[in-house]
Amino acid sequence: MEELEELYPWQNTLWQQLRRAEEMRAHALLLKGRKGIGKLSFAYALAKSLLCERVTARLTACGQCASCRWFTQGTHPNFYLIAPEAFTSAPSDAALESDEDRRENDTVKSRKKAGQQITIDQVRSLDHFVYFSGHQAGYKVILIHPAEAMNAAAANALLKKLEEPPAHALFLLIAHQWQDLLPTIRSRCQQITMPVPDTVTACDWLIQQGVDPPETYLALAGASPLQAKMFSQGDYLVQHAEFIRQMSLPERLDPIPLSSALSKLDLSMLVNWLQKWCYDLMSCRVTGKVRYHLQHETTIRKLAATINPLQFAQFWRDLIKTQRLSQHPLNTKLFIEEMLLSYMSVMVPGRYRE
Repeated sequence: MEELEELYPWQNTLWQQLRRAEEMRAHALLLKGRKGIGKLSFAYALAKSLLCERVTARLTACGQCASCRWFTQGTHPNFYLIAPEAFTSAPSDAALESDEDRRENDTVKSRKKAGQQITIDQVRSLDHFVYFSGHQAGYKVILIHPAEAMNAAAANALLKKLEEPPAHALFLLIAHQWQDLLPTIRSRCQQITMPVPDTVTACDWLIQQGVDPPETYLALAGASPLQAKMFSQGDYLVQHAEFIRQMSLPERLDPIPLSSALSKLDLSMLVNWLQKWCYDLMSCRVTGKVRYHLQHETTIRKLAATINPLQFAQFWRDLIKTQRLSQHPLNTKLFIEEMLLSYMSVMVPGRYRE
């Protein structure tokens, strides 16, 4: 679990402020922010330091005491993790991976979806943990990740615990889309907006991780350095490059065989790829700027010059709805085929008409 306990350079200031602040007396903290900036690692480091028997001068865990060893082994009796089954079901995932955008990482490996929600049974299972004495009457830490994955029943069950918090317990909630949480849950948490590194800091860190060129991957990841690191590894880059190659040639697109080839990948990720590609097309047409696909700027400029801004804006809005539907498609291949046909209809209007 060592990777999960890493503090990133852009988190040092917040760490010192938080560990020395009165907010640490709160019973619940909500760590919120975009994916890929290290929220999960920060939460693990925080939990480990709170359970550590002899913290360092920086208020980080010593890494040597019995408590730290238990935590690293994933067996600490005063630490409880709640996450969707899909995040924890694989044998190699005894502890969550350092990249907090686990759903996207699952996609790279083309895994079949398991449970994507946090259920009421998982929250109810906390009762014995939070309402009975912990090890040596110490702190008890509950980590919920991502908190927005709780279904309605689970969220209401958690709310009851937050309304009458048990003594010496700290709830750590991590949220990528904190707006999706119940307002009553948010109001009972001390909300912490996690820092996003500036470009120089993020690129320096990526270079240390062997990512080259860092600017390209950072742009592709929307300025999220952990995602940028992931994008530079494994099959993700190959799959994404092929997808963009196909999107850059809309007049040659053949949706039926392409939808079959893409059906093995995660739908939410595919829609996100198309959203970022279309964002760059629209941004280039309106402002002349490219945000995500810097290495394809020449192609984007040529394509952007041909689109109808009003029609494309409508397609962009439709993609937002498509993203919501991607979690529960009736037929994966037909879902992708329809999305590609819609893309073709705005890119090459004369080729496809409804």
